[in-house]
Amino acid sequence: MNDNEQQPVTIITGRVWRRKGGVAEGVHVMLVAPDDDSAVRAALEALAKEGFAEAELDQIGEMEGMPDEEPHASAYQGAIEGEVSIVTFDENR
Repeated sequence: MNDNEQQPVTIITGRVWRRKGGVAEGVHVMLVAPDDDSAVRAALEALAKEGFAEAELDQIGEMEGMPDEEPHASAYQGAIEGEVSIVTFDENR
């Protein structure tokens, strides 16, 4: 990869809980990381910093371009800019 080439955005999916034993929310975490292990560590640290008591991560992969719809488009842009972007949603909808 040359210096002008941007690293791919990693997406991690799973579930999070604000309180142990509480209601689960779906989560998509987007970030740029050198490898999967670093991505998972950064995601867990960001989730803890945002006040989530528990996290269960299911899948990890690379995004194939910017999503069309919000809030994922903004999260993707944040990841490109160096942030760990977190999108939560109600899994029961």
